[in-house]
Amino acid sequence: MSSFSSKDASTLSYPKSLLSIVTTVGGLAVFLILASSFLVSQPIGTAVHEYFYGVHHLDRVTFDGDGVINDTANFNPIAVENKENENGVEDEKNQTSKPQDEMTESDAKGELIENSPQTTVFFESNSSVAQPHPKSKEEHGESNNSSLPKKTKNEGSLLSSDTRLEDVRSSSTGSNDINQTKLDPECDLYHGKWIYDLTGPLYRNDSCPVLSQMQNCQGNGRPDKDYENWRWKPAQCDLPRFDPKKFLELMRGKTLAFIGDSVARNQMESMLCILWQYEVPKNRGNKKMQRYYFRSTSTMIVRIWSSWLVNQTSEPLDFAPAGVVKLHLDVPDDGFMQYIPQFDVVVLSSGHWFAKQSVYVLNNEIVGGQLWWPNKSRKMKVNNIEAFGISVETILTAMATHPNFSGLTIVRSFSPDHYEGGAWNTGGSCTGKVQPAEDGELVENGFTNIMHEKQFTGYTRAIKKKTNKSALQFMDITEVFAYRHDGHPGPYRSPDPNKITKRGPDGKPPPQDCLHWCMPGPVDTWNELVFDLIGRDFQSRQSNAS
Repeated sequence: MSSFSSKDASTLSYPKSLLSIVTTVGGLAVFLILASSFLVSQPIGTAVHEYFYGVHHLDRVTFDGDGVINDTANFNPIAVENKENENGVEDEKNQTSKPQDEMTESDAKGELIENSPQTTVFFESNSSVAQPHPKSKEEHGESNNSSLPKKTKNEGSLLSSDTRLEDVRSSSTGSNDINQTKLDPECDLYHGKWIYDLTGPLYRNDSCPVLSQMQNCQGNGRPDKDYENWRWKPAQCDLPRFDPKKFLELMRGKTLAFIGDSVARNQMESMLCILWQYEVPKNRGNKKMQRYYFRSTSTMIVRIWSSWLVNQTSEPLDFAPAGVVKLHLDVPDDGFMQYIPQFDVVVLSSGHWFAKQSVYVLNNEIVGGQLWWPNKSRKMKVNNIEAFGISVETILTAMATHPNFSGLTIVRSFSPDHYEGGAWNTGGSCTGKVQPAEDGELVENGFTNIMHEKQFTGYTRAIKKKTNKSALQFMDITEVFAYRHDGHPGPYRSPDPNKITKRGPDGKPPPQDCLHWCMPGPVDTWNELVFDLIGRDFQSRQSNAS
């Protein structure tokens, strides 16, 4: 009996020891997995994350975030914004996996042909297009002193022809950092020249998964590429090439919001495409706003949809029935105003939706309408151009007097379209434009000019009402971009191989988009200007605080 018990005890001791070993090893493995996962996912582990995943040097990435618009039937460049829901988030059903075109390895690395000479061509902006009324020009200079840069030591310099995109991505923060460079506010950013620069664009169309297909001109088969290579050079100073690493450092712990129409989306996607080449953000968006979080600096890029930037209702009002949009021109859009205290920098975009049907309301009284005025015996007090000016003053006054907002508001001026020979639905076209316009080629656009004037007037009136510690800046791109008739998708709005891209036998042009901007393309310059304005604002605040 005793021998049996001893034998039994020895056999039982073996599995207990084995179980103990397995438990210990398993626990250690779980700990190591959790610890390494935490390290890689946190900002402190950025270098480790890059080493293992190569996120700073992506040639191609897949994306499962917000989608793009693919439907091009019955195209309307303004109505295309209706493809988004009222909160500004595209339908997930329209997502695509990646752009269509393929590029060579040298294209992917931003390399140039060996020993090719750098070509520099100048197209000069001479203030001949889209100017405010005469006295506004003087007011513009006075009211924008705080937003305009002076000369820098690098004035007139261009990136050398052997500069690669990798050099921009890996450049370290040094004496050229916008935080360390003294930026003089006297320089006028908005008069200068378009310079052809062989350095190439800041990203490729197939290296950015958030690029809307309708703005993916190369992916949609556009045969020329020179429109990607023109850089804006102010006459009195240098506008630095966008450095995503420096931008994220400048915006450390801060939030930049793009608010407005589909042109705001165009600019926001451009910003994301540029930053994506350095770091892949985490999508934290919801049905109310798109949000992209950059872990390395805790920077958030946001977009909120707002067609007119003022409050809109659809309920019946006086003689306006239900279903027709009523714009309350004296009430800011609370759809985004409720979030304003969370933002450090806000870029506003509006104007083109004032060509759409709507009723204009002031003090709860109908004062006008666009494409709607059923009772001709009633006098219309406000047309769509005047309504735009009132709306600008309303929203900027709200920003300048908000008790809990002390950030920077950048008003991007009215973005010019280039429908020549008609409107978007009456034969207007930008087909065949392959380089910036010369002065003799500029087509005067009266509507653009007066919309720009009304916008600037609303801006100057709002400045006079400012009561908080925020800042307002007018980013005046209208004249600068009047020259860029080459920068639109035109008929290349879809990857459909059967799309019509040439005029028919009757000379009628195909449906096309001459309002939004190709990416990469001229729109990227907007974000170089935004970068510059943010740097100047932050520098000014630091100087005033010291």
